[in-house]
Amino acid sequence: MYSRQEASRIRKNFWTRFGQYIRPVTGANDDTVNWLNYKTGIRHLYFRMDAGTEAASIAIEMRHPDPVQQEQYFEQLLQLKNILEQKTGEQWDWQLQVNDEDGNTISRVRKEIEGVNIFREEDWPAIISFLKPRIIALDAFWQLVKDGFEG
Repeated sequence: MYSRQEASRIRKNFWTRFGQYIRPVTGANDDTVNWLNYKTGIRHLYFRMDAGTEAASIAIEMRHPDPVQQEQYFEQLLQLKNILEQKTGEQWDWQLQVNDEDGNTISRVRKEIEGVNIFREEDWPAIISFLKPRIIALDAFWQLVKDGFEG
């Protein structure tokens, strides 16, 4: 078991390493992208990457406080499902209004890999290999659809 400080240090080291690994990659429009804090330009719509003790995931999260607006965001993304699957090359898990780890109601489109642990440094290459192509694919997807997305 790790102390809170040690766990924080390990997480920080992982995300720093991931950031260094992906920093040279340019976005779909050949622009510089802050991959770890991706800006969608739509309020309450985020690209999130996470790694924990049992899995790693990447998601498009809709965190609008109004459940009706949150569902509208979800429906807009659902209409773009074929483009998302084309850009990522895989099917994602679509979750309308679920509770996150803090009890907030969110909607998300998510992909997860199980059996990896951020606290095992030997798992870092697998986590990075999972996250990197998917965040790049999300950027390519977003560049195609963001102008038509209504925030």
